[in-house]
Amino acid sequence: MATKVITVDDIDGYDGADVAKRDFEVGGTKYTIDLGDANYKKLVDILDALLPYVEKSVEVKQAGRARKAATEPVPKLRGYTNGDVRAWAQEQGVEVTARGKIADETYELFIQAHPDAQPEN
Repeated sequence: MATKVITVDDIDGYDGADVAKRDFEVGGTKYTIDLGDANYKKLVDILDALLPYVEKSVEVKQAGRARKAATEPVPKLRGYTNGDVRAWAQEQGVEVTARGKIADETYELFIQAHPDAQPEN
């Protein structure tokens, strides 16, 4: 059994043999549409007329969503600095970077050794 596919012009429903998938681009975005020769010629003429305007235009980007105000960070320690944690960790042989984020596990070990450093939640 054979199957016959009929491609129909997306603009006017014309189903002639010249209807084909036609690709085009506007402003850097690619599109595709099924068109017969007559409607494709109209499209090309419209795009040719539009091109000088698109080339002289500047893209307007949608404004980003407003960011929520940052909430107060939960303090990891009370009465001690990150420098204190680093110095203690080095004395204990716990691997810690000289700068940047200190691992949560290191904070937990420091608080176990210094119960008064437990932050109030």
